[in-house]
Amino acid sequence: AMERNLMRLVREIRLIDAHAAGSNIHTLDDPALLAYPVAYVSEPGYWIPSEAEVEGLRTYLAKGGFIIFDDFMRREWWNFEQQMPRVLPNAKIERLDACHPVFVSFFHIASLDMPYPHAARLQAEFFGIHEDNDPSRRLIAVINYNNDIGDYMEWSGSGWLPVNLTNDAYKLAVNYIVYGMTH
Repeated sequence: AMERNLMRLVREIRLIDAHAAGSNIHTLDDPALLAYPVAYVSEPGYWIPSEAEVEGLRTYLAKGGFIIFDDFMRREWWNFEQQMPRVLPNAKIERLDACHPVFVSFFHIASLDMPYPHAARLQAEFFGIHEDNDPSRRLIAVINYNNDIGDYMEWSGSGWLPVNLTNDAYKLAVNYIVYGMTH
């Protein structure tokens, strides 16, 4: 439901002719992934890619792909931090602040103050990996830690989560898509 809700919004703001009727789910070693400028990985705290997927993601990022890691918290960081060096051995994961271009690529996001949707005491943290570890180069991965923008978007019409936070999740997702398509 999250991706359909998001694609309906993307279609409404006329960024791209988004496919809102279903999902495109690919493994990271699927050559079809190279046709998409932006990829989304949910729950990377449990992610253990095969060697083929490691190579596939490395190729995807080298060819200009942009990846969003979302929906993980607490100790799940440990696994993510173990897996990323397999993909990008020299990559530095750096904290992002609201001044980073990804947060102003379409909407101006002034604050990154956002709680995890089902654990309000956890505050979201935003990290990134830049091409060649150079912050002046393009961001190749954004990492939403202690956050789940996917849940905010999936349940946005249910009334279960605050409207302002579901709106913020959509703004983040649209910014990520615009950034990924323009950098």
